[in-house]
Amino acid sequence: MNRAHRVPDALRLVGFEELAATTLRDRLLARRAEIWSGTTLDDETVRALHDPVFFHQLGGFGAVALTSDEQDAGYLLGVVSADRLAVVHALAVHPDWRGQGVAARLVQRFGVLASGVGARVMQAVAVPGDPATDALAARFDAHTVLSPGHAGPGADRLVITRPLPLP
Repeated sequence: MNRAHRVPDALRLVGFEELAATTLRDRLLARRAEIWSGTTLDDETVRALHDPVFFHQLGGFGAVALTSDEQDAGYLLGVVSADRLAVVHALAVHPDWRGQGVAARLVQRFGVLASGVGARVMQAVAVPGDPATDALAARFDAHTVLSPGHAGPGADRLVITRPLPLP
């Protein structure tokens, strides 16, 4: 299908709890080079983001965006902490679907679920200088702060924070 003819509304957001956790994790990991293309994160870091706990025990907050032919357009791994912080642990969109609102739909879904269990704030940590991250933060009117050494010496990160509920 030609990208120009794709309709983001035709995507189906499916919660991880509706899918086979191990199968989904294996599928996303097998396609990680493709889905995460363009990231500055190395392969080991991307693999580490896919801890099985996010698919098995915490799957109720995760979702995958599926195309009409059941292909992965993007996904979000998230969790709500005991102190009511909704954390976007990982968010990835397939290159063919970038710039079409897939990430925003996944974040919106997560925000609604998180608010429903009492989360007051949503937060994500990202590599600084990514235009897609900056655009998504702006779309949700999120506050961004550079955190030097956040991921270790010389590994600065951008901490993105937004009060809940989302509009």
